[in-house]
Amino acid sequence: MPTIVYDHQIFWRQRYGGISRYIYEVATKIYESEDDFQVKILALAYVNEYLKECHKNLIIGLPFPKLPGGKMQKIIAKINDNFAKNWLKNNTPEIVHETYYHQERLAPKKSKIVVTVYDMIHEKFIQFFKGGKFSIDQTSQQKKQAVIRADKVICISENTKKDLIEIFDINPNKVDVVYLGTSLQPTTNSQISLSKFQPYILYVGERISGYKNFRFFLQAYAQSTQLKNNFNLVCFGGGSLSKAELKLIQELGLSPEKIFQISGNDTTLANFYRSASIFVYPSLYEGFGIPLLEAMALDCPIACSNTSSLPEVVGNAAEFFNPQQPESMTNAIENVLFSSDKSTELVKLAREQVKKFSWEKTAKETKEVYLSLL
Repeated sequence: MPTIVYDHQIFWRQRYGGISRYIYEVATKIYESEDDFQVKILALAYVNEYLKECHKNLIIGLPFPKLPGGKMQKIIAKINDNFAKNWLKNNTPEIVHETYYHQERLAPKKSKIVVTVYDMIHEKFIQFFKGGKFSIDQTSQQKKQAVIRADKVICISENTKKDLIEIFDINPNKVDVVYLGTSLQPTTNSQISLSKFQPYILYVGERISGYKNFRFFLQAYAQSTQLKNNFNLVCFGGGSLSKAELKLIQELGLSPEKIFQISGNDTTLANFYRSASIFVYPSLYEGFGIPLLEAMALDCPIACSNTSSLPEVVGNAAEFFNPQQPESMTNAIENVLFSSDKSTELVKLAREQVKKFSWEKTAKETKEVYLSLL
C-alpha cells in the first residue's frame, strides 16, 4: 500500500490558520478512508492546535508549547528540516506533499512530490512585501522552486491556477484545481457573550498586509453616518489593533469604543459569524477565501470584493463591490444591512452555494491527484 507523507512546514508556522486546517482536514479524511494509502503527518516539533485533534497513529512528532522567537526558532526549524530529510530518506514514501514552500528538496528522488499553491499574492502585489518592488521576495523565490521540483501542483482556485501559469510559465498539464472546504460549527456554550457587540459588522483575519485592504474598509465604514452610528465593528483574529490602526481610527473620526478586536478558536469564530449582521471581505486579492465559505455555512450575509477568486467561490451569494473604491464598499454594505429582503436572499443563495464545497470532496479530489502519480 503506497504511503503519503505531509511534511512539517506549516505545522511549525501556524497555531491556527487556513493552510494548516486544509492539510489537517485532507490528511485526516484520507487516513480515515483506509482504502488506498497509508498516511503520515511528519509534524516533528509543532505548535499547531488542529493536530491535537488528530489520530495518534497519524502524527510523527510532539507539540511545542508556543512558537519561540529569535535564534531558538531558527534552531528548531533547522532540527525539523534535518529530521524530516533523514526520516524521508530512510522510509522513502511514494508521495510527499509539501505543506509550504521550502528552499530545498527534502524528499528522496524516488518519492513523487505534490505542492499546493495557495495564491500568487507575493507576485501580483510585490509592493506590499518586504523591501519593495525592486527587492527579491524570498517567499516568491521558494514558491517557484517548489513548483518546479513538484511532479504535481494543486491550486485552490481556477483564478490561482491562471495566475500561476501566467507568472511562472508552468505547463498547465502539471496543475490541478482542488477547492477547499469548511468545518466551522457554532456552540451554545460560548464563553464570550456576544450581546455587548451587537449589532456588528464582522471582519475576519489579518489586517497588516496591504492587499487585505483593511484601511479602505475602515474608510468605507467611517464615511457612512448610518454604519458608524448604528453598527459596531468586530475584527476577529489578526492580533491587537496596532498604533497605526488606532491612529487611523482617530483620524477618521471613529469611536474606539465601537471597534473591537477579538481572538479565539474556531468555535468562537463560528459564533461571531452566526451573530453578525454582515461579513465584509475587502481584499484586493485572495487565492481562495475560506472565510467566504465559513460565512455562507453559518447564514451570515456577505459583502465582498469583485476581484480574483472571490466571485468564483461565492457565486451570486454576495453583494459585490470594487475594493479600490470606498464608496462602492459603503454602498454594498448598506444595501445588505438596510434591506431585509436583500439579506434574506443572500443567505438563501449562500445555503445552496456552500453545498458545492466540503472537506470530503477536497480529500477525494486530492487523492485522485496522488493516484495519477502512481
